[in-house]
Parts: sequence; structure tokens; C-alpha cells
Amino acid sequence: MRIPVERYPIRVNPDSKRVIARFFFNGRERAVEVIKSVTSLSDEEVFGIISPLLQEFSKRHRNITKILYRNCNKVRQIIEGLEIDFDKISHWRKLLLGSYFTHEYSIESAAFFNPSIVEDPDQSGLETGQKRLIISFRAVGEGHISSIAFRRALIDKENRIEILPVGSYVDEAEVIRDTMYEKKLFFEKIATARIDKAVVKEIKSKTKDKFDYDTLRKVIIELQHEPHSDRRKTEYEKILWLSDSYSNMSFSLDTDISDRVIFPMSELERKGIEDARFVKFVKDDGSVIYYATYTAFDGALIMPKLLQTTDFYNFKIRPLHGAGAANKNLALFPRKINGNYVMLSRIDGWHNYIMYSSNINLWENPQVLQEPKYPWEFIQIGNCGSPLETEHGWLVITHGVGPMRRYVLGASLFKLDDPSIEVGRLKEPLLIPNQDEREGYVPNVVYSCGGIVNNGKLIVPYGLSDYSSSFFSVDLHALLDQLLIDSIT
Repeated sequence: MRIPVERYPIRVNPDSKRVIARFFFNGRERAVEVIKSVTSLSDEEVFGIISPLLQEFSKRHRNITKILYRNCNKVRQIIEGLEIDFDKISHWRKLLLGSYFTHEYSIESAAFFNPSIVEDPDQSGLETGQKRLIISFRAVGEGHISSIAFRRALIDKENRIEILPVGSYVDEAEVIRDTMYEKKLFFEKIATARIDKAVVKEIKSKTKDKFDYDTLRKVIIELQHEPHSDRRKTEYEKILWLSDSYSNMSFSLDTDISDRVIFPMSELERKGIEDARFVKFVKDDGSVIYYATYTAFDGALIMPKLLQTTDFYNFKIRPLHGAGAANKNLALFPRKINGNYVMLSRIDGWHNYIMYSSNINLWENPQVLQEPKYPWEFIQIGNCGSPLETEHGWLVITHGVGPMRRYVLGASLFKLDDPSIEVGRLKEPLLIPNQDEREGYVPNVVYSCGGIVNNGKLIVPYGLSDYSSSFFSVDLHALLDQLLIDSIT
């Protein structure tokens, strides 16, 4: 017998009106011709083109002039290569040049799915029994590029959920490259990125035990100017792309959470950042930090990464290192256990693994935790977000893949003081895609990246066939009782 679940009459659909303005570059040759054409225009012609553009697009972006200036500056080197004094270009002409190197990108025009949910750091001004929530989503736009987007919601004492309205604009963060790299860890990660070993050896010999982005960039530029460096140009660039995996980012304080999008920032993320699993992590001193594991993808290489924040305005992003930092499905436990961080993973794409570490960025010695056991999970089993602590053990929502590659959700229970021990696993799926949920970009899929417990219920946001999202709830005590029964029978 399957446990009854309550599906919520909520559907969060992709919205093609949610756009960001991004840098657009269609090759150096074409850029040169565009710059020549714009610089040949009279001042009157320039103003006549840019003025209505600003009026039109200022209604769609918070600070369109700042964006156009920034994108004009990105082609400054090309402009100056044409023997044009960049500093003497007029205000309006710079804006017009920037507009030719800008395009709008609809971040969620294709899909909005695979959500996770955590408590908002700000719980002020609420009624008794209410709780403010932040929900992350995998937003997919043109070219199937994935980013992390957010919504804010309220849940009340009856577990009713209200998704709050979105803001008027969508903004990317300002990226700050002030990272110090640990040489040992940095070059260990390079070893997994299939970069020419001779190039790696050259750069390794010219860096100290700790170095920053500017130092690395200077070393690479010097090497690129050496004889016979042309054939290695892409390999040098790959190392800079990898360094972009370490970054800090900040959003403007005048943005709503729904205004903020974490968009791929480097070449190693160019095909998207997927399936963020957010968790509210409680440190040993009782303070709270939010972590999220996600997958960066360049079309061939998968790189697991860790994001951290305390306020959802300022984020720190680092790649994860070690033999266990591979493939997808990494999910961090919400606190240390016996002095160690603990992580679930699916390094072989088939089984659930568990890992322990004293360093949150370094994961070694993954151990098999779960193998497919029931017919609905014979193809693979994996986690659907960070474990939830209950009085009977760690509750993990799982996904199983069975016949017809149908994805369903299950649940498992593990010992509190030793989560390597499975206490129970549902024999029957917790959630199966119904007739209203099975149609989408990838049919017959329900999937989640993390739920919460609230007022005696397990609340789980979930993706519907890689297109949209909804919610379901299940009585926590009934679920735990069934898990304990299934551990006996």
C-alpha cells in the first residue's frame, strides 16, 4: 500500500517575460565592422537611434545604461585596436556601441523545474504560525542553458502555501574575482578537466603555493606570447575558465529574491548550472549558513560546485574536490555528524553514496549507501535533496528510475548518529507522475531537489516532466511509521 499524499493546486510555470540583458559577441571580424559603422555615424544619428532604445528597454531592465556601458567596455580593446581613442568617445556613442554587444535572454522561457526549498533568513513581520520560504528552481532558456532562479513563498500553520508575486526586473550578480587559490587543490581539479599536461606543468612551475586570479592571468598571458604558443591557446584559456569556477558574487540590495538569477559565469558552465540543492546548515556554534550543491556543465565535463550564503544577496562559489566530487546528485547534511561534514552523492550515476570530511570542499572515500532494490528503482537510485532530521533518523527523499525510464519519488531513513546505516526504505513509491504531470520536455518524470518539515507534514516542491513545478505534502508520522514497518518486513 502506498502512503496517501496531498498534491497542492499550485503550478509554477516558466515565464518568458523574465529576461536579462547579456553581453553578445558574434566574433571579432563582425565586431570590427559594427564598431566602424557606429563610429561613422553623426552625433545626431547616434542620438536618434539610442534615445528610443533607452526609452524602450529601460522598462525591461533596472539600469540599462549601466549594462550598455559595461558591454561597451568589454570591446574596448577591439575599439582601441582600430586606433580610436576610447576615452574621447561620447556618452551617447558608447551607449549605442554597447547596445550592439547586448542581447536579451529569457532565463525561463523553456522550463522552470527541479526546485528545492529552505526557510528564508528573514522571518520578521509574520503572523503566528506563518513561515517565509525561499524556493530555488532550475530555470531553462534558449539553447537549454540552465540557471538558478528564486521565488519567495509563505506557508501557514495549516501548511497552505502562497507563492508571492515576482519583481519587475531580473538581475545578474556582480562577480568579484578576489579569490586566493590553493595550488594543490587547484591543480588537482585541473587534472579532471582534460587539459594538456605540458600546459599544466608550465603554469604549475610558475605559481606559488597560493596565488590569485590576476597572478594566474598574468602567467598565462606571458606564456601565450612565447613562440609556438598558438596551438596551446585553448588549453591556456581552459585554465582561466577553471579559475572562474572560484568566485564571489553580490546582488544589489534593492532587488527582490525573485529578481536574482545565478547565471553561468564561465566557459566550464556554458551549458548550464543544474539542480541546486539548498540546505539550511547549522554550525557547531548555532549560527546558520545556507549551502547549495549544484552541477556545472560545459557540454562534456560535469563539475560539482558548492555555493554558500547567509543572506541570499552575497554568494561564494567554489568547485568541490576529491574522488567523491564527481557526477551529479551531491547533497549536504544540515549539520556535522561526529565532527565531520557529511554528503550524499551518486558518483557512478547508479547508486547512492555517502562521504565524510573535515573539509567541506574536499570529498574522498565515497562508500555505497544504497543500491536499487525494488522494480521502480532498478535503473538507478539517487537523493532528492539534503536529508531532513527527525526523531527517528535522517529522512531522505529519493528518486528511482524504473521501466519506461519513469522517474518516481521514494523515501529512506538512516540512523541519526551513523547515517551509513539504512533503517528503512519505502517498498512502494511515494509519488508517481499522474496524467496531469507526465507530459513535458522529458515525459514521465517527477523530481525534487529538497523539501522541508513544517507542522507535522513533509512538504516537497517537485518538478513535473522537466517543464514546471508544483508541491505535495505527506503526514510525517505516517511516513516514518511506514518506513519503520518496511524495515521490519
